[in-house]
Amino acid sequence: QVQLVESGGGLVQPGGSLRLSCVSSGFTFSNYGMSWYRQAPGKERELAAAISIGGGSTNYADAVKGRFTISRDNAKNTVYLQMNSLKPEDTAVYYCKRARDSSGADYWGQGTQVTVSS
Repeated sequence: QVQLVESGGGLVQPGGSLRLSCVSSGFTFSNYGMSWYRQAPGKERELAAAISIGGGSTNYADAVKGRFTISRDNAKNTVYLQMNSLKPEDTAVYYCKRARDSSGADYWGQGTQVTVSS
């Protein structure tokens, strides 16, 4: 079955960096676009970044543009989110998501907590 397992979250001071990883299994990773969403307390889940099948096309929310970088390694079935210059407002649970398939099914990871605080 499809599994997405995130890691790399934690507590970091403002201005710091973290790299999130999402290891995928149960499907042909190189056939799907991937994305990172985030959900802050009391707010709706929002798209942070997305990457195309081959990695040649990326898309970022305005709030993270220039600070976050999404990438993928199809040989390792892994998508990454490099987060630099972190701000307290980046505090959220970060989720990995696979692009929807022809059945309409969405697949999400369990999430990893990122807390930016001094």
